Amino acid sequence: MTGKRRLLILGGGTAGWLAAAYLARYFDLNRQPRLELVLVESPEINSVGVGEGTFPTIRQTLKFIGIDEARFMRRTTATFKQGIRFADWVKTPVNGQHSHYFHPFEAPYYTEGEGLVPYWLLQDEATRKPFAEAVTFQKRVAEARRAPKRPHEGDFAGPLNYAYHFDAYQLAEVLAERAVALGVLHKPARLDGVVLDHTGQIDHIVADGEVLRADLYIDCSGFRAELIGKALGSPFRSVRDTLFTNKALACKAPYERPDTPIESYTVATGHSAGWTWDIGLVGQRGIGYTYSTDHTSDDEAEATLHRYVGSKAPLNLREIAFEPGYRERPWIGNCVAVGLAGGFMEPLESTGIVMIEVAVAMIAELFPHAGPIDAPARRFNALMTARYEHIVNFLKLHYALSRRSEAFWRDNADPQTWPDRLRELLDQWRYRPPSRFDFLIDVETFAFFNYQYILYGMGYRTDLSGARDQFPHVEDANRTFAKIHNFGERATLDLPPHRTLIRQIYAEGFAESA
Repeated sequence: MTGKRRLLILGGGTAGWLAAAYLARYFDLNRQPRLELVLVESPEINSVGVGEGTFPTIRQTLKFIGIDEARFMRRTTATFKQGIRFADWVKTPVNGQHSHYFHPFEAPYYTEGEGLVPYWLLQDEATRKPFAEAVTFQKRVAEARRAPKRPHEGDFAGPLNYAYHFDAYQLAEVLAERAVALGVLHKPARLDGVVLDHTGQIDHIVADGEVLRADLYIDCSGFRAELIGKALGSPFRSVRDTLFTNKALACKAPYERPDTPIESYTVATGHSAGWTWDIGLVGQRGIGYTYSTDHTSDDEAEATLHRYVGSKAPLNLREIAFEPGYRERPWIGNCVAVGLAGGFMEPLESTGIVMIEVAVAMIAELFPHAGPIDAPARRFNALMTARYEHIVNFLKLHYALSRRSEAFWRDNADPQTWPDRLRELLDQWRYRPPSRFDFLIDVETFAFFNYQYILYGMGYRTDLSGARDQFPHVEDANRTFAKIHNFGERATLDLPPHRTLIRQIYAEGFAESA
């Protein structure tokens, strides 16, 4: 590299500051004289804040950036997340009768050979335990309101896989402080305009009247997509024909008592035209209803949220409209989109922040320190597009298997609204469980066992009866199932209550392991 290269991030929030902190850490910016990273952020624009739940990958990201876990949790009022409890997704509640299933973060208990899944499938449906409870003890721990770790297990470690619930606005502040400490130049300014050169790439931007130039522009301007969308015109691929929700109402609700137990999972509850999320923070719950405007009115959506919260007092609602989809070319010339500017599906399964992590890691590793700045664009675009397509399949699976009676759910269960790849996999999974060979890891956000949790949580039938003699180790499998149950019993005694651990972390941090 013969000259200095400058990266300019447009926009703050989770996407902008996560990108800034990660890239500064990756490039060791304070010791890199030939690289400059500037973040331009309008002080008048707030982040959307729908991404308050995360996926376990966030732990490694925060650790890499160099953020202390206890301090991060205190600053963002964070709690632990061990998975998602799906209530009323399979059947419409009748006469007060509700159902649920659990999607834990922990992988099914590992065994040699064929594993436990076939033996669970061959058990009597009427008497076997729910899938997530049979193959891992995390469901038991989470539903007992226990934490996934103990205070002596230190930063980002523990016996169970976990992520976080947190306040997204406060997370951006923590990331901003770390990014600046790592050498990022913060420039509060409002975007005035974007000027293209004769090749159609960005020549410069104007912010508060100042001309700013860079070798690579990273668009973190949210749904506005000021650079990749408005200036460069990257086509937007809507997936509304597959994923129907396109609006959300969000609010905060206090706990009934200061010592109310905090759930260590997101509660996702199905309603007539969508679903509510319920996230337990320390002092309050983050609650929202995401729904399809083709299947309900805004007034009825607000009434649904009021009924769920159970409060007659006015709710301070925030309305978020979105079009589910993604940019077909998130990297064009000297501009690459990260976060909402590149795409967004819906709040389900916390894919928004995961896709920020993926995009930033790829930019870091593919970044050309010399030569054409757009050299990685084709590869980046192919990988991101494939990942979005596979996320659509996974999210649609949550709806496709529902047996609810309302129009929203009936339309979702119509195979004509399923992607071809999902339809093909579901046909195969009638006779075998999902396998690691169904997926290519570099373009997947979710593993094959994540699909298993959704499939079998929702009552999908995989018929292995014709191959029963190929699974002769029934007694060994039953002993392993019993071992998992016993592990769960012991874990609920050994692990602290969730709120108790949170209080201890906030007050004392994590103790060093002996």
